[in-house]
Amino acid sequence: MVHMLRVMEIRAESETSWEDAANDAVAKAANMVPEVKSLHIENFEAQVKGDRILRYRINGKISYVPEAP
Repeated sequence: MVHMLRVMEIRAESETSWEDAANDAVAKAANMVPEVKSLHIENFEAQVKGDRILRYRINGKISYVPEAP
């Protein structure tokens, strides 16, 4: 069986954690495209000030099933 998926790149951030940023990325993608299948996180980064992390950021790819033509 063959499944056709599309992929979009996404960046998300959170003041709480990388996990929260990932959940936000999936939620945003789910509002834009049908049937999100996976999130592949390619990069973790953090915005830092002094000795504190201000924002947790992820860059990744969302895989989803495209709408039928």
